[in-house]
Amino acid sequence: MAMSLKDFVSEHPVDRALVEEHKERMRGEVRAYRLRELRIEAGLTQKQLADRIGVGQRQVSKIENGELDNTKFGTIRSYLAAVGGTVAVEFVQGDTRVQVA
Repeated sequence: MAMSLKDFVSEHPVDRALVEEHKERMRGEVRAYRLRELRIEAGLTQKQLADRIGVGQRQVSKIENGELDNTKFGTIRSYLAAVGGTVAVEFVQGDTRVQVA
């Protein structure tokens, strides 16, 4: 006899913290992938973009891989300007969103 979904879940509990951590990591990867697409659409290599914004190619690679913890905000702003865009900053608290910059 097949196991019901309820029985399966009771035998295999979900670690919600791990699920949320994975979701956040995936969001970061999607954002980073989109940055790479924007650079390619602008016709730039990582090296060309790095030269335009005054950083090393390795820094551009880190940005595109979602490694933003140690990246200066100005570098991200310069990256986006180099591919033809701007930056918008939002304060988010629950369902409240306020554009800050």
